[in-house]
Amino acid sequence: MRASEMQKGQTVKIEGKLYAIVDYQHVKLGKGGAVYQTKLKSLADGSIQNIRLRSEEVIEEAFLDKRNYEYLYSTGSEHILMDLSNYDQISLDDDAFGDGPKYLKPNTQLQVSMYEGKPVIVTLPNTVDLEVTDTAPEIKGATATNQNKPATLETGLIVQVPPFIKVGELLRIDTRTGEYVTRVKD
Repeated sequence: MRASEMQKGQTVKIEGKLYAIVDYQHVKLGKGGAVYQTKLKSLADGSIQNIRLRSEEVIEEAFLDKRNYEYLYSTGSEHILMDLSNYDQISLDDDAFGDGPKYLKPNTQLQVSMYEGKPVIVTLPNTVDLEVTDTAPEIKGATATNQNKPATLETGLIVQVPPFIKVGELLRIDTRTGEYVTRVKD
């Protein structure tokens, strides 16, 4: 496709590497022609690159196969996922799986984007519900100062929570920011 046809969120292959288009601007230079100032995120290591492309330049669009998987379990640095369509299991290491183990309990569904049969992006659900396993007891009058306290969740994740949270409560956590959202009522 031509650079003038690109869109945000699209996956492209430039110089043999996969990138997601984060942002782009059409810029008119003084003497020369117009170019696209493009901000690309590497799917391999997450780094951000700024690249200039002429509007007539041809870039290769990469098509990702998005599949639904279920997280089964982890053993050390290996994480086992099952494809929900054909029940095939795949194993991902810590690098490919990212922060996933901090947020996931067995049987949690997530999306894996594959390129040429290899997983490149693991998309976690936006929020997960986890139980508090350890936190300091509530201090009377602490709500007036609005101070948060650390709480350890069932997956080992530690988040800052309001002082009224107790051990055994179910909390909703945002996987994009790693922050407490709300208590979950049964």
